[in-house]
Formats: sequence, structure tokens, C-alpha cells
Amino acid sequence: MSAAELKNVTPNQASGASDMAHIVLTFDNNRLASALYGQFDENLARIEQKLGVDIRSRGNQLNIKGTASAAEQARRTLDTLYGILQKGVDIGQSDVDGAVRMAIAADDQLTLPTMERKGKVSAAQIATRKKTIYARSLNQDAYMRALERSEMVFGIGPAGTGKTYLAVAHAAMLLERGMVERIVLSRPAVEAGERLGFLPGDMKEKVDPYLRPLYDALYDMMPADKVERAIAAEVIEIAPLAFMRGRTLAHAAVILDEAQNTTPMQMKMFLTRLGENSRMIVTGDPTQIDLPPNTKSGLVEALRILDGVPGIVTVRFSEGDVVRHPLVAEIVKAYDRDGKLARGLGAES
Repeated sequence: MSAAELKNVTPNQASGASDMAHIVLTFDNNRLASALYGQFDENLARIEQKLGVDIRSRGNQLNIKGTASAAEQARRTLDTLYGILQKGVDIGQSDVDGAVRMAIAADDQLTLPTMERKGKVSAAQIATRKKTIYARSLNQDAYMRALERSEMVFGIGPAGTGKTYLAVAHAAMLLERGMVERIVLSRPAVEAGERLGFLPGDMKEKVDPYLRPLYDALYDMMPADKVERAIAAEVIEIAPLAFMRGRTLAHAAVILDEAQNTTPMQMKMFLTRLGENSRMIVTGDPTQIDLPPNTKSGLVEALRILDGVPGIVTVRFSEGDVVRHPLVAEIVKAYDRDGKLARGLGAES
């Protein structure tokens, strides 16, 4: 039996609007239906707010009313979330938001490889023993599928889009499945105007603050004791970019984060470390370059030089892919607008 059975779709003749629809969904598991609705129906309320529909629950049955397109988007959203629950994975606010984004993308004819004719969206996923992650936007879906298929992937876009988190999650999955023998995580050690040489402490104390986001993602995907043992055994290596020189990284998942802060020479050095049976993932945001003035970004140059090279895939995220707090997306939009305005004024002067 399907996760959600479509009982009927009828025009709302009473309103006189031919594009209005009424969809009735019936779920086959009362416990999962309750989890789908959320505490005090908070998930349903969130879908109503985002899609402009009216959703009424009665036991394991939902009545959705709204424009035909919005009602269908709500149906796809609920069907996707119910499918996640059926796999034993809990859902939260961010999952609801992601399912809404995916449903809207389907309506905009931005098709996914797994989108069925009836409009059901099956999001890409990354699964480890500790956690399963589903794509929460169309670009996240494309990114996760690129990570599966390609040996070198660039994830480009603003903060909060999940590009680093998903890269680390994918690497953890590859290690757990025995597809690679180790994980190498790296960042350039120049950020926000600070240089390692001017910071107090030994090398580990100096680099740890820069690499903390990578640690956080690892601990989210793997048990803490397993991460610590893997780091001690150098199965997981977290190091500044400068430590990559002269090495060949074989049988490894290699991630370079904050790549916009590399120089062209550093980027070339890193990319040419790729060894046999390895995967390389490069993430960064070209709008957040912290290099000294008049210093070219290695990421920007690499994207230009490597454009069209077979085997290299670039996925570009936008503010619409931000999966953190909704305010983060608005902040990214505001700064993007300001940057475009500044560039326009500069061109006129």
C-alpha cells in the first residue's frame, strides 16, 4: 500500500474558482501519521504557511484545500515526509522546509532523476549507521548525486546550504562502507584576517578553531569514540592545507573546505594530490574571500580553468538552498543585493 492514498481531487465549485482543489490523503499507520503532523500539528501549520493551503486533520486522514498547484505541492510534501518516517527517520522543521522546497521544484519542472510521473519526489540520501540525511533542496539533491558519481566535485555557494556538511557526511559513508581507507579534511589556515603565525599556542591549538566545522560534521555522522579512534589511527586526518604539499592521497575521500581562501598555487597543489581510488570534494563561497588585497582566489581561478573538464562536476548553491534558520537566507539575500548594488555603482563611476 502506498504511503499516502489520494482519495479525490475536485475543483472547488462553491468558490467559483476553477483552479481550486480539495485533496484527501489517508495514511496507513496512525503512529507515523501523528509524527507527520507534529506536536500540536506544527508540521501541518508550517506547510500551510509556506504553501498557502488549508490542511485539516481527522485521525489518519488529511483534507487539503487550496489552489490546484499549491494543494498538489502540499500532497507531495506530505508524501515525501511520510516516506522518510517509514524508513525509521525522525523529521523536524528543517525536513519540512526541505520537502516543501523539493515539491515546489517539481512544480517548476526542475526534474530530479527519481521524480515519478505522478509527481512524487524521492530525494537523494546519505546514510551512515548513526544518521540518514535527505536532500532538502534541488541543488542539494544534485550535489549528493554528483558526490555518488564523480571523482571530483566542487560545491559552490553561500553559508548554510549544507555544502561542507554533506561533503563530510558523504566521506563518512564511504569510509563506513569500505569504499575508501581514510578521510582527509583540510582548510586553508588564513581566515577572517588571521594568520597562524600570529596566533598563540602549539600547532594543534592553532589549527583546531579553523577546522572545528569539519569536526562537528564528523561527530554528527559517526559515534564520538569511533571518530576519536580514527583520528588517533590517522584513518581520519584533519590538517591545514599547507600540510598537503608533496603527498599523493590514494584510497581516500579528500575534502578542501573554505577553498575561496586558497591562492592559485595552493589550489593547483591540492587538486594534483588526487591519487588512485580517491574522491575529492572542494567547497567554498567566492563572495567570502579573506585573502590579502590584490591576491587572486585559487577557487575562482580553478572554476574558470576547469570548466568543461570531463569528470569534474560543479554544483552551485544559492540563497534558496539555505537550510539553516530562515533568517540566514534573508541575510544572504540582503548581502547579495548590496553587493550587486555596489558593483553597479562601481561600474558607473
